[in-house]
Amino acid sequence: MKQLLPEKLVELANCCPRPLYVVGGSVRDFLAGYPLGPHTDWDIASPMTEDEFLAACEKCGTHVRGVYRQTGTVKLEDDEKCGYEFTRFRSDRYVRGVHTPAEIEFTEDIAVDARRRDFCANAVYYDIRQGTFCDPLGGREDIAARTLRTVREAERVFGEDGLRLMRLARIAAETGFSPDAEALAGAKRNAALIRDIAPERIFTELRALLLSDAKHGDSSAPYRGLTILRDTGVLAEILPELAAGEGIHQREDYHVHDVLEHSLLCVQYAPPEIRFAALLHDVGKPFCLARDGNFYAHAEEGARIAEDILSRLKAPRALTRETVRLVRMHMRDFDCKMREAKVRREIRDAGSAFPLLLALKQADFSACKDDLSPAPSAVKWRAVYEKMRAEGVPFTVKELALGGADVQALGVPKERTAEMLKELLDFCLTDGSRNDRAVLTRAVLRILERDKKPQ
Repeated sequence: MKQLLPEKLVELANCCPRPLYVVGGSVRDFLAGYPLGPHTDWDIASPMTEDEFLAACEKCGTHVRGVYRQTGTVKLEDDEKCGYEFTRFRSDRYVRGVHTPAEIEFTEDIAVDARRRDFCANAVYYDIRQGTFCDPLGGREDIAARTLRTVREAERVFGEDGLRLMRLARIAAETGFSPDAEALAGAKRNAALIRDIAPERIFTELRALLLSDAKHGDSSAPYRGLTILRDTGVLAEILPELAAGEGIHQREDYHVHDVLEHSLLCVQYAPPEIRFAALLHDVGKPFCLARDGNFYAHAEEGARIAEDILSRLKAPRALTRETVRLVRMHMRDFDCKMREAKVRREIRDAGSAFPLLLALKQADFSACKDDLSPAPSAVKWRAVYEKMRAEGVPFTVKELALGGADVQALGVPKERTAEMLKELLDFCLTDGSRNDRAVLTRAVLRILERDKKPQ
C-alpha cells in the first residue's frame, strides 16, 4: 500500500517519533481491491500528541490548516494540495444521537481507538513506516466478506451518533458491502435519531449516496443505498413525503412498480446531474392522491414539495431551482399529444435545462417498466429541438437579429423594450426564417401601429 500513498505522507510518517497510521476508507478500499484515486480521503491517526505531530509537520514542511486540541485533530495539506486529517488515538462518549462527542479521553491503545469508529471494515490501520496492517477488530475478514459490521453493539454505535445511519447506507452504496443483520436491525431501531442531525450533514451524506456510483463505477450503487435507507426507516424520517409513496400502486399499463420503488429506480436510470430531480420527480403523487383521489396535478405539487424538501435540507439554491424546474416540467407531453407549436415554446422556455429535462424524461420512462428503449416523448422533443436549430429559431433575446437599442431606434419606449423583444422571440418561434433584421423591423413597426389603435 505504501507505493500508493502520497510521497509527502510517507515523508511525514518518517519524521514522526511514533507510528503514524492510515485508517478508514482508504485502507478499506485498498484491501477490497478498489483503486485509490487522486481524490482519496486520507485519514491518519497515531498515539502521538498534537505537539509531537505538529513538530513532525514542521520538520518535513507540511502545511497545517487547523489544530483542534479538544478533539486531538489536525488538518493539513501538502504542496500538491492533497489534504490529510490527523486524529490522536482516543475514546469518545456521546449524548444519545448527537453527532459531536460530549467527552473525549486520549489513549495509547489502538484497540480503544478502533472501537470509537463506526464499522469494523473502517477500523483497519496501516502503519506507514513499517508497511504493516493492524486489525484490532477483525475488519480484514469483513472486507473480504464484503460486510459492514459495527465496532460494538449496533444499538450503541447508532445510538451514539445518528449520522451513522446515513453513513451505513452511503458506505454500502459506495463499496457494495452488505450490512449484517445486527447493523440493519440496530439502524432500524434507532432511525428516529437522524432527527437530531443537522440538515446540512444529512444533505451532504444524501448527495454522496446519490453520486456513489462514481466511487467505484457500480451503476446500481445509488439504488442500493436508497433501499437501505428505506428498509431501515431512515428514508421516512428524512424524506417522509417521498417515503409516503411506498405501497401506492399505479396504472398497470404504465407502471409495474409502486410510487416509491419507481422513484428509487428512476435514480438508477438517471445521469448524475439530475439525481435529485429523479428522486423527487413523483413526490407530489402521495399528496395529490390523498387530496384529490388521483395524480393529475402531481408535477406542479411535486415542484412545490421538492422545493420545501431541498430548502429544509439547506441544499444549494442553484440545485433547488433546477430540481424544482425539472420536477414541474417532467410530465409535459408524456403522451406525445402536444402540438408542435406548444412543444417549441416548452423547449425554448426550458432553456439550459432542456438536455436535463430530456434525461429525466428518459429515466422516468425507463423506471416505469425497466425499459431501456428510447422514451417516446424525449425522442419527439429532441426531433423538434433539432428542427428548431436547423431553422435558426432564436432561443433567447440575445439571439435575435434586433437588439434593445435597435427597437428603441424604431420608436419603442425604453420601458417597453423588454416586452417588445419577448414578442419578437414569440414571433420567431414557429418560423426561424423570421429572425432576419428586415423582417423583425417590419414586425416592430406593425406592433407599434397595433398599439396605437384604440382597444
